[in-house]
Amino acid sequence: MEMRSIFEELKNNAYPGRGIMLGKSQDGKHAVAVYFIMGRSENSRNRVFVNEGLGIRTQAFDESKLTDPSLIIYAPVRVLGNKTIVTNGDQTDTIYDGMNNQLTFEQSLRSREFEPDAPNYTPRISGVIKHDKEDFNYALSILKSANGDPSSCQRFTFTYKNPISGQGHFIHTYQGDGNPLPSFEGEPKLVGVPNDITEFARQLWDSLNPDNKVSLFVRYIDLHTGDTISKIINKNS
Repeated sequence: MEMRSIFEELKNNAYPGRGIMLGKSQDGKHAVAVYFIMGRSENSRNRVFVNEGLGIRTQAFDESKLTDPSLIIYAPVRVLGNKTIVTNGDQTDTIYDGMNNQLTFEQSLRSREFEPDAPNYTPRISGVIKHDKEDFNYALSILKSANGDPSSCQRFTFTYKNPISGQGHFIHTYQGDGNPLPSFEGEPKLVGVPNDITEFARQLWDSLNPDNKVSLFVRYIDLHTGDTISKIINKNS
């Protein structure tokens, strides 16, 4: 698979929707997680990321403008022991609870489908990083409709064992803008992952469409100590 620039992928797509990138830093010292949200409606754009425990949650920037919290207020990132869960919806909690009860990542998601936001039927995208001093791997999942037909849910899980330094995999909800919005197709994209979290976060934020971007989260996890460094950038501040 050809390696792509995640920055160019974002610059050339006005509306990838919500995106997850998991990977390993160039120096091989850190697991890396990225999550961003975008919005076209006032309700979707009226959000910020805030820290919650070891993870983050979305929150209305202006509570008076919040109309429907059902699909936009959730915890995108939660931590369960040596596992970091990243998703675009409340399936974060489904995965957390499932894995806490000895289910696998894939098994935990069997009870979920794409979002019920007809006619888009937004895919549920999810990822998990598992790490300790001896082992590091990650997985990505997408649950989506059959080309817009909600009678069928298509489930895809991609697992990456012993990830290569300087590489990551990027998945997002939509192929691009449209009405209805077309779901992501194919495998997660192979992208480069640098060492510097501050510069990486800045370049990611600058690459997202200025009208549609809402919030960005980037985390680097030290694979030896488990220590984390995180960056949050919110358009509303």
